Amino acid sequence: MEAKTHETTQQEEACSPAACDSCSSSSCSAASQQQGENQQQFEERRRLTSRLCRIKHKIIVLSGKGGVGKSTVAVNLAMALHIAGKKVGLLDVDIHGPSIPTMLGLEGRQVMEGNGELQPVDLDGMKVISVGFFLKDQDEAVIWRGPMKTGVITQFIRDVAWGDLDYLIVDSPPGTGDEPLSVCQTMEDADGAVIVTTPQKVAAVDVRKSISFCRQLNLPVLGVIENMNGFICPKCGELTAVFQSGGGRLMADDMGVPFLGSVPIDPQISEAGDSGVAFLQRYADSQTATIIQSLIKPILELQ
Repeated sequence: MEAKTHETTQQEEACSPAACDSCSSSSCSAASQQQGENQQQFEERRRLTSRLCRIKHKIIVLSGKGGVGKSTVAVNLAMALHIAGKKVGLLDVDIHGPSIPTMLGLEGRQVMEGNGELQPVDLDGMKVISVGFFLKDQDEAVIWRGPMKTGVITQFIRDVAWGDLDYLIVDSPPGTGDEPLSVCQTMEDADGAVIVTTPQKVAAVDVRKSISFCRQLNLPVLGVIENMNGFICPKCGELTAVFQSGGGRLMADDMGVPFLGSVPIDPQISEAGDSGVAFLQRYADSQTATIIQSLIKPILELQ
């Protein structure tokens, strides 16, 4: 076990929830009220800071295009880290199409409130929050404009009892609009983004915009995952290219960002998601599960 330095211990103490209520460290942004900030704004910022300080790594899953399997990647990325023994939270900020509750078999679960905090839904120790938990009916449409979405996303980060986490995985909707922007602005110290694409050129072109988005916000790109790269035959296990292959790697190389790997089309992935079980839980011994597990290696190496 790595020994903690005196400086590290002081920083952890300064950023603990108790210390943030009366922080005297000049290095902590929650130590004092800022110019032009009223008392309510100060209290909210201090509560947000104390919450984020207890989360070691914050990773945003992005894509410039819908239908590339971004939520599937986010769910299985979080599950892979959970299986690796890490304390994991999964935040679904896809306001208009929250699919995480369905994919994890959590439909109908409710978020409880106590002591001024929202209690996340617990899945075998993994903490999950989604706007889907707040809908009376799964068919209910969420018709919100930017300010309402921004407010809810901030509340999901600031007011949810995440506790001490090794990783918070954020599943963001496709594009570069209000939701990913709100997450990035609220979690200014995020470790970076994982970008999901498919092999076709039309998807890779849109994903380039996500990389440009990250660069404009000074958000590191941890890497690109190419999803649906060929079809694995359920009988013989042979991989057959369905789309043009290699587009994700070429795009990553051209944009100068890491390429984490490719995930094939596997019927068991959609079957697991539809049945409400993470693929890595149900098919842990499969060839595709081994591939997905390998994708988290750079993330596990984050310091």
